[in-house]
Amino acid sequence: MERLCGDEPFWEHNRTFYADVPDLTECFQLSVLSWTPCIYLWLISPLYLFYLKRNNKGYIMMSLLNRVKTVFGFILWIVCWTDLFASFYEMKEKDIPLIYFITPLIVGMTMLLATFIIQFERLRGVQSSGVLFIFWTLSVLCAIVPFRSKIIHASTKGEIKDTLRFTTFYMYFGLTLAELILSCFNEKPPLFSSVVTDPNPCPESTAGFLSRLTFWWFTSLAIKGYKNPLETKDLWSLNKQDCSDTVVPELLREWEVEKSKAKSTEQDVNGQVVYSRAGKEANHVEVSPEEVEVLLSDRKKSHQPSFLRALLRAFGPYFLIGSAFKLLQDLITFINPQLLRMLIEFTKEERVPSWWGFSLAFLMFCCALLQTLILHQHFQYCFVTGMRLRSAIIGAIYRKSLVITNEAKRSSTVGEVVNLMSVDAQRFMDLTTFLNMLWSSPLQIILALFFLWQTLGPSVLAGVAVMILLIPLNAVIAMKTRTYQVEQMQYKDARIKLMNEILNGMKVLKLYAWEVSFKEKVLQIRQKELNVLRKTAYLSALSTMAWTSAPFLVALTTFAVYVTVDKENVLDAEKAFVSLSLFNILRFPLNMLPQVISSLAQASVSLRRVQEFLSHDELNPDNVDRKPAPSDYAVTVVNGKFSWLKKDSPTLQNINVLVPQGSLLAVVGHVGCGKSSLVSALLGEMEKLEGHISIRGSVAYVPQQAWIQNATLRDNILFGKPYVEQKYRCVLEACALTPDLEVLPGGDQTEIGEKGINLSGGQRQRVSLARALYSEADVYLLDDPLSAVDAHVAKHIFDNVIGPEGALRGKTRILVTHGISFLPQVDNIMVLVDGMVSEMGSYQDLLKQNGAFADFLRNYSLEDIIEDAEVTEVLMDEEELFPDDALSNHTDMVDNEPAVNEARRQFMRQMSVMSNDVENPKTKSIRRRRCSERRHGDQQQEKKEAKGEKLIQAETTETGRVKFKVYWEYAKVVGPLLSIFICFLYASQSAAAIGANIWLSQWTNDARNNTIAHEKVHMRVGVYAALGITQGLLILANCFLCRAYSMLKAAHTTHLNVLHAVLRAPQAFFEATPSGRVLNRFSKDVDTIDTLIPENIDIWMRTFWYTVNVLLVCSALTPMFLIVIVPLMMFYWWVQRFYVATSRQLKRLESVSRSPIYSHFSESITGTSVIRAYGRNSAFVLMSDMKVDENQKSYYPGIVSNRWLGVRIEFIGNCIVLFAALFAVIGKESLNPSLVGLSVSYALQVTMSLNWMVRMTSDLESNIVAVERVKEYSETPPEAPWEVEDKKPPGDWPSEGNVEFVDYSVRYRAGLDLVLRNISLKVKGGEKIGIVGRTGAGKSSMTLCLFRLLEAAGGEITIDGVKIKEIGLHDLRSKLTIIPQEPVLFSGSLRMNLDPFEKYSDDDLWNALTLSHLHKFVSNQPAKLDLECSEGGENLSVGQRQLVCLARALLRKTRILILDEATAAIDLETDDLIQSTIRTQFEDCTIFTIAHRLNTIMDYTRVLVLDKGQVAEFDTPVNLITQKGIFYGMAKDAGLA
Repeated sequence: MERLCGDEPFWEHNRTFYADVPDLTECFQLSVLSWTPCIYLWLISPLYLFYLKRNNKGYIMMSLLNRVKTVFGFILWIVCWTDLFASFYEMKEKDIPLIYFITPLIVGMTMLLATFIIQFERLRGVQSSGVLFIFWTLSVLCAIVPFRSKIIHASTKGEIKDTLRFTTFYMYFGLTLAELILSCFNEKPPLFSSVVTDPNPCPESTAGFLSRLTFWWFTSLAIKGYKNPLETKDLWSLNKQDCSDTVVPELLREWEVEKSKAKSTEQDVNGQVVYSRAGKEANHVEVSPEEVEVLLSDRKKSHQPSFLRALLRAFGPYFLIGSAFKLLQDLITFINPQLLRMLIEFTKEERVPSWWGFSLAFLMFCCALLQTLILHQHFQYCFVTGMRLRSAIIGAIYRKSLVITNEAKRSSTVGEVVNLMSVDAQRFMDLTTFLNMLWSSPLQIILALFFLWQTLGPSVLAGVAVMILLIPLNAVIAMKTRTYQVEQMQYKDARIKLMNEILNGMKVLKLYAWEVSFKEKVLQIRQKELNVLRKTAYLSALSTMAWTSAPFLVALTTFAVYVTVDKENVLDAEKAFVSLSLFNILRFPLNMLPQVISSLAQASVSLRRVQEFLSHDELNPDNVDRKPAPSDYAVTVVNGKFSWLKKDSPTLQNINVLVPQGSLLAVVGHVGCGKSSLVSALLGEMEKLEGHISIRGSVAYVPQQAWIQNATLRDNILFGKPYVEQKYRCVLEACALTPDLEVLPGGDQTEIGEKGINLSGGQRQRVSLARALYSEADVYLLDDPLSAVDAHVAKHIFDNVIGPEGALRGKTRILVTHGISFLPQVDNIMVLVDGMVSEMGSYQDLLKQNGAFADFLRNYSLEDIIEDAEVTEVLMDEEELFPDDALSNHTDMVDNEPAVNEARRQFMRQMSVMSNDVENPKTKSIRRRRCSERRHGDQQQEKKEAKGEKLIQAETTETGRVKFKVYWEYAKVVGPLLSIFICFLYASQSAAAIGANIWLSQWTNDARNNTIAHEKVHMRVGVYAALGITQGLLILANCFLCRAYSMLKAAHTTHLNVLHAVLRAPQAFFEATPSGRVLNRFSKDVDTIDTLIPENIDIWMRTFWYTVNVLLVCSALTPMFLIVIVPLMMFYWWVQRFYVATSRQLKRLESVSRSPIYSHFSESITGTSVIRAYGRNSAFVLMSDMKVDENQKSYYPGIVSNRWLGVRIEFIGNCIVLFAALFAVIGKESLNPSLVGLSVSYALQVTMSLNWMVRMTSDLESNIVAVERVKEYSETPPEAPWEVEDKKPPGDWPSEGNVEFVDYSVRYRAGLDLVLRNISLKVKGGEKIGIVGRTGAGKSSMTLCLFRLLEAAGGEITIDGVKIKEIGLHDLRSKLTIIPQEPVLFSGSLRMNLDPFEKYSDDDLWNALTLSHLHKFVSNQPAKLDLECSEGGENLSVGQRQLVCLARALLRKTRILILDEATAAIDLETDDLIQSTIRTQFEDCTIFTIAHRLNTIMDYTRVLVLDKGQVAEFDTPVNLITQKGIFYGMAKDAGLA
C-alpha cells in the first residue's frame, strides 16, 4: 500500500463515518473510485463487441452528435494523459506514488476504448447505447466525491496545492458529464432500415436507452388513447422480430430437426428389433408377435420428437436474458430490510450525525428504484417471449392442419384444434411470465430465511414450520380448485354446445314449440355449473384467508416463540419490523410456488397435446401423380383401392378409370355407393392402399357442400386469381349469377357471412362452381353441383358450363350427379355400386346392356326423360319462359333457409338501389345476352360499387368510460344493502390489520424496560393473536358472503334473464344477429360474470383499503407526510386515468381482433380439400399469419402499457418510501424507533398494492362491460305470449283441419315491403295443396304465417273457426306439424330427438320408426332408441335425418301437416319413401306442400301458384296445365307437360 499511496493512508474509518463533514482519502478516491467505471467497461466490452459483430442493423451517417461525442472522447484521453506526463515530469523533483501513474494510464486507455465503441456502434447501426450510458453514469457518480472533497480542501486551506491536477480534474468532470448528457440523445435511424419505409413504425426500435428503461416511448400512445379511444389504425406495426414470418419458421426449423432426429433413432431401433428377432428364431425360441409389439412400443415412447426441445432452442436464449434480470432483482430485494434495520438503529442512537439518516433514506429510494426498473425489464422479456411462443404455436398448428390426413382429422375435431390454438397456446404464454419463479422462489425463500435467522435466531424455525404447513393446504386447495375448474369447464362446454344447437335450430324449436323443454335442459346444466362454482368460491375463500393471514400467523408464532423460549430475548423494534418486512418478501414466493407448479402441470398437458397434433401423419403428396407427361388420358386410375383410414376396410376397390382429355364423365349410383369418395381419392385425400392415380394438369374442384369463405362475393369467385373484367362477366353469366347480383345489396362486393349464411343453398353452389370456372384448370371434378339448384337453373348451368356446348367444352370433366335428364348428353357414364365400378360406357351402350344402370333409370324414370328436341327448344330466347316481372330469373327456387333468405331478399331489395324508380324491376326485362354483347361499363356495376352493404352489422365495441349505471346495475342484482355491508366488512378487516401492527409497535416499545417487557409478554401475545385472528375471520366471512352468495346470485339471475329473453325473442332477431355473437354472450360474458368480476372486486377492495391504511398510518405518525400525499395522489390519479383509458381500449381491440384468427382457422379446416385442390396453401398460411399479427399488434402495446404503468406507479411507491424515511429522520427526536419501523415497513409494501389497484380498476372496467352486454340481450323485445290463459283452444282442436286466409298480408320486419299481399283462400279439411312459385314468391312465408313466426300485417288466418292470432303461440304450434326442408337434429339420444317432452311410449316410437322406414337402421344399432346423435345429427346421413323428421311428424300426427320439400342432397329413393308414407299415413289430414319437384304434387287436390306475394293461380293441376299459365311453364321445364 505504501508504494501505491505514498504517505497518504488508503482508508480512514473515523474520517469517513463519524465526522460531521465526512470525506474519503485521496488514495481511495484515485484508486477505487476512478477504477470502478474502467473495470466495468473493460469487462463488458468483449461481450458487447461480439454482440455488435453478430447483429448488424445497417450503418448510420456521421452526424453532429456523433462528431461531438468522438471529439470529447479524444479530449478526455488527452486530459488523462496530461496527468500522466505531468507525473513523469515531477518524478525528477520528488518521489511520486505509483497511483499517480496507474490511474491516468488506465482511465486514458478506457476513454480511447469508449471512443472506439462510439464509432463501432455507429457502423453497426446502434442508435442509443446502454453500455456507454451506464459507463458515463458510473464515471460521473464516482467523480462527485473528489469533486466535493477538492472544493472542501481548497476552501479550508484557502489555496490550491496542485493547480494542474485540480484543473485537469474539473475538465475531466465537465467532459464526462457532457458525454453523459449527450448519450441520452438518439442517433438518426440507420440507412435503409425498415423504420424509414414503415408507415407507422413502433417507436421502440428507435427509442433511446433511458426511454426503453422507463418505457417512455409508450407515452405517445397513452396520450393518444386518453384523448380519443384508440382504433386499429393508431396501433404501431409489430417489430420485425415478433412477426409471424420470423417466429414461425424459426420454430418449424427446430421442430423439423427434432423430427428427423426421432426418425433416425427409430430406424436404428427397428433395425435392432428385426435383428434380435432373427436371432431368436435361429435358436428355435418361439417369439410371439406380441412380444415384438411390446418391444417396439417401449422404444417408440422414448423416440417421439420433443416439441419442448424445439421450443427451448427457438426461444430459450431470449428468455434467459429476462431470467438474468430476475436474478439481479431478487438480490436487490433483500437490501431494503437491511437498510431498514440501519434506519431503526439510527433513530435509537443519540450522537450519530444526521447525514447518516438522509443517506439511508436516499439509498432505500435508489434501491427500490433500481428494483423497479430491473423487474419490469424482466417482465418485458418474459411477455415478449410468451407472445412469440403463441404466434409460433398458432402458426405451426395452422400449417399442420392444412396437410393432416383424414384419420388425424377424425381424432382431433375442429373444436379441439381451435382449442389447441386458443387455450393451449395461451397457456404457454401465461407460463412464460411465471416460469422464472421456479428457481427464483426457492432462492428468495433461502435468502429470507438466512436473514431471518440472523435477526431472530432459531425461533424462525417455528414460523417456517407454519409456512411449510400452509403449503400443503394451499396445494390441496389448488388441486381441488383445478378439479372443480375442469368440472365447471365440462358443464360450461355442455351448456355452450347445447346453446349453440338451440341457436342453430331455433326455427325448428319454435315450429315444434319445444323451447320449454330445451330451456329446462340448459338450466339443469347451469345449476350444476353454479354448484361447482359455489364449491370453488368456498375454496377460494379459504385460500384467500390462508394467503392473507399467512404472514401474520408466521410473525405471531415466530415472535411468541422468540419471547417465551428465553427470558433474555426481548422483542425490540429493529427485530420486529425487519422480520416483518422479510416475512412480507417471503409471502410472494410461497404463494407463487403452488401456482407455478399447477401452471406447469397445465402447460405440460398442453405441450403433449400440441406435440401429438404436430406429430400426426400428413397426406402423402405422391398419392396422386401430378407430373406432366404426354398422354391421351387426363385422368387414369389403375387397380385403385382406397380407404378413409388406414385401418378401415377399403371404401373403393378395383377402380379402373381412363378419362380421355376433354371428355365429360358422369358418375352415378345410389346414396352411399362411394361417388364422393371417388372424387376425394382423385384429389389425393384418401389413403391409397394400392394402385396408381395420375392426373395431368391443374385441378378445379366443386365439393358437394359448397365451401364459401367469409369474404366478398367477388373474392370468393376469384379465389386469389387476378381480376379480368371480361372473363369474370362471362363466368357470372354462365353460372346464372348475374340476376343474383341485382338482388344482393352490394352487388359482387356484398360481404358473404361465415359458411355463406346470406346466400341460399343454390347460390352457394353456383358461387362454388363459378370459382372453378374462373380458375381455368385442366381437369374439373364436380361433386354433384346440380342437386342444390332447381330444374331450370340446373339446365342453364349444364348447358352453359358443364355440357357439350358449355364454357368447359374441351376440358376434362368428371361430374357426380343424381340428375338423370343430363345423362344422354355426356360422353361416358360410370355406374358405382358399393364402392366398385359396375359398368361404364356411353348412355346408349349402357341402356343396351340392361344392367345396373338400366335399373337405376327405371326406378327414377321421370315421366319422360328430356328428349333432344326439347333441349334445342329451351335455347330459344328465354323471355317466353320467364314472365317479365320475375325478379330474379336465375336464382333457384330451392332455398334452404326459406325464411331467412326471403327476409334477406326483401331487406336487400330495399337496400339496393333497385327499388328506386330509376330502374323498376318490372320494366327491366332480363335478356340473356352473350358475353361479347354485354357492355362492360354496365351502370349497374358502378352503382353497386358505391354500396358495399354489409348484411350483418359489425359488433359494436364500447368506447370511452364505463358508465356508473353499469356498476349500479350489478349492485342492484347483488342487492344494494348487501353491497354496502360488504364494503363495510372490507373496511373493518383492514382496520383489524392496522390494529395488529400498531399493537406490535407498542409491544416493541416495552423493550426499553426489561421488567415491564416480561410482565406483559402474555398479554401482548394474546391481544396480537386476537387481532390477527379477527382479521382472518372477517376475511373468511367476507369471501363467503361476497363470492359464494351474492356474486353467484348475480350470476344466476343474469344468466336466467338472458336465456329467457333469447328463447322468447322473435325469429327476426336470429336472422339479424349472427349466432356466434349470441353465443359469445352465453360463453365469454357469462363466464366473466361468473368468475372474473367477483375476483376483480375482491382484490380491488382489499388493495384499496390497504393503500388507505398505509397513507393513514404514515400521516398519523408524521403529519408532514400529508404535504407529500397530495401531489403524489394527483400524479397517481393522472397516470391511472391515462392508463385505464388506453389499456381498456387496447383490451377491446385485442379481443375483437382475436376471433378472426379462430374463425378463419375453422373456415380453413372445413375447406382444406378445396384449398389443397386449388393449391392455395401458402396464400391461406399468409392470411392466417396476418390475422395473428393483427392480433399481436394490439396485444403488444397492452403488455407495454402494463410495464409503463408499473414503472410510474412504483415510482410513486418509492417516493412514499423515501418520504416516510426522510420524515422519520427529520422527526427523530419526537418519534420512537417502533413507530419509525411501522411507518417505513408499511411504506415498503405500498408499491405492490398501488400497482394492483390500478390493474384491478382497469380489469374491472374491461370486465364489467359484460354485465352491460348481457343486459342488452335480456331486454330483447319478445314475441307474442306462449300461452294465453283465457283464449285456450279446446283440447281436440283442430278437429277438421279447415284453414282460411282472409285478406292476409305479411312483412318480415317493420319498414320492409309486404311479402304476401291480400291473400284470401279457403282450404277444406283433408285437402292436399301444393304450393309452387319462383324464389322470393313467398312460398315459405305462407307456412311461417301459419305458425306465426311472422305476424300478420293485415287480415287474419282462422283454423277451424279459431283466429290464430288470439291464442298462445305454444297452443298454436303444438297443434300443427311441419317437416322442414333442412332436417335439424340435436345432440342427444334419438328418443330425445323424437320426443323431448317424453309424452309417448316406446311402442309409439317404434311404430313411428317403422312407418318412416328407419326401423331396420335403428334396430341394428346396439343402443336402439338411445342411439346418440352427434351435434347436428352428423352421424346420420342427410336422408336418414330427413326420415327422423318424418318420424317426428308421425308421432305428433296433427290434423294439419306442412311439408317444406327437401331437395338438396336427397336421392330420389328417400324422396319416394317420404311421399308414399305421407300419402298413406296422413290421408285424412290437410296437407300443404311447398314443392320443388313438380311430379310430387301432380296428384294433389289443388295447386297454389304464388307470384310476387299474390295468388297467381289456384286450381287442380290438370286445369292449370290447360290454362297454359305460369304453372304450365314450370311443368314444361320439368318435362311434365
